[in-house]
Amino acid sequence: MIVDSQFADRVAIRDLIENWAVWRDAGDWDRFATVWHDDGWMSATWFQGPASDFIRVTREGWDKGVSILHFLGGSSIDLAGTRAIAQTKMTISQRGPVHGVECDVVCTGRFFDFLEKRKDKWGLVRRQPIYEKDRIDPVSPSAALKLDEAKLAQFPQGYRHLAYIQEEIGYRVKRDMPGLRGAEVEALYGQGRDWLAGRSY
Repeated sequence: MIVDSQFADRVAIRDLIENWAVWRDAGDWDRFATVWHDDGWMSATWFQGPASDFIRVTREGWDKGVSILHFLGGSSIDLAGTRAIAQTKMTISQRGPVHGVECDVVCTGRFFDFLEKRKDKWGLVRRQPIYEKDRIDPVSPSAALKLDEAKLAQFPQGYRHLAYIQEEIGYRVKRDMPGLRGAEVEALYGQGRDWLAGRSY
């Protein structure tokens, strides 16, 4: 019975994670809101705050034509009763103008999710992406793109091109998000262990 219960929890968590990506990228805002608990918190390069505000500003960006899409890979889920930490391989793909050239940025990383089961329903309490590496390419192969190397160097290696394009279109990007290695990601792992142990993070 314990094995069956854990299997059901893992299926529910993976379903939630996949729904997050599909509903967010499809602009299905009502269903997107259901994957979060009421106190859910979202951190991203361009936004850090309550999930309700994240949904609102994401929708505003969608209405203005901001193009950010997600693709998911495998997941690793650690369960501890009614709490869980899920890490899911992902890519973030954003299209937009950079110095007058239409470009695509692809950033590879992981979603690091703090989840809790409340009233028999799993929901996101916190989502913190880990940004591992990225690249930028003109949409047209014939286009010539020249980046400001000094500006590019201001951003962490794992998401510097993503940050570059986001600041080009008007967002202010956080400079200390977790990457593949370093103090920020080690602190995040520690917060995950605290969460699974029943403590606050």
